[in-house]
Amino acid sequence: MGGFEGHLFPGLSIFFYGLYHARLISKALISNRLVQYPPCRPWSQGRWAKLQQIYYVGLVKILSSFILVAQELHSVQGQFVLISKIFHQRNFIYDKQWQHLTFYATFFLSGCVDVVSQNVLPQRAPALEQGAQALSVFLIVTLMVSHLEDAEGVELYSHILFVQVLFLLLLVVIAELWAPNSLRFWVMKALLYMIAGSWLIQIGFMLFKPISGHKWMDDDKNDILFVTTFFCWHVISLAMLMIWIYGFSFWWYHYPTHPDLSLPSPEYGESKLPSFVVTVKISMLRWRKDSRESLSSQFPPCFQFLGKLDGASFLRLCLILPC
Repeated sequence: MGGFEGHLFPGLSIFFYGLYHARLISKALISNRLVQYPPCRPWSQGRWAKLQQIYYVGLVKILSSFILVAQELHSVQGQFVLISKIFHQRNFIYDKQWQHLTFYATFFLSGCVDVVSQNVLPQRAPALEQGAQALSVFLIVTLMVSHLEDAEGVELYSHILFVQVLFLLLLVVIAELWAPNSLRFWVMKALLYMIAGSWLIQIGFMLFKPISGHKWMDDDKNDILFVTTFFCWHVISLAMLMIWIYGFSFWWYHYPTHPDLSLPSPEYGESKLPSFVVTVKISMLRWRKDSRESLSSQFPPCFQFLGKLDGASFLRLCLILPC
């Protein structure tokens, strides 16, 4: 993760992974589900129906790990080897780059486990996915602790805050192994993933491309203090972002005129719909019925009778009354 791109691309990958978890949590809370992986709805029954049933999270992890490895190898100057062979000496070289590649290898392994569990096995194994995720975070924390050896000043303090977030994330994913359906752990995990990703991007800007145009000084106490201040702003902003995601999801799936809230057609079949959509539709239809009944009970009997008519019957009545 050397250089600006070495902090930007991994940070974006981790941040979007946190956004994905925030979206899953919003659906789970809205539909009151315990399973955070709703089934995919096929768009058609043709030749592409199988592709629309595939879970793409693991594939995206694998693809992003290849992109990160390619970016890391592109930034290496000279021949990329593990041990030097100069003057009969055998010294390890490119220690930072090898740590970065190991960092990206954890993404790759976690993505492979997700693909096998979600698309290959006859029955999905969430415990296997969460175990691979916990192992991946543990390896990342171990690498980042040793990564701080040569850092100082602003770089040291910013990476210490990053390691703190990763350590909290490690505790959450380990606890999740014993409580896989706890929404509290999922909320904390999504928030910590987004904090880790956004803060890694912020580290890249602070160290290599400061927005103000002035370099951060390691011997300036004000700069070091503002590192912690900016980190707190990140936490507050991302907590508000999670609240906004939940509010937008709630509005999207509960908006009365939303086309997805109508009843499924008989030829399509309700069983093919994601269960959270079916739950929200049923809740909205009950809410509409209760609201209509409570509103009509406040009017005289004649108006209550009119309120029970459908559109066609009401139109016939309007044509008969003038006669």
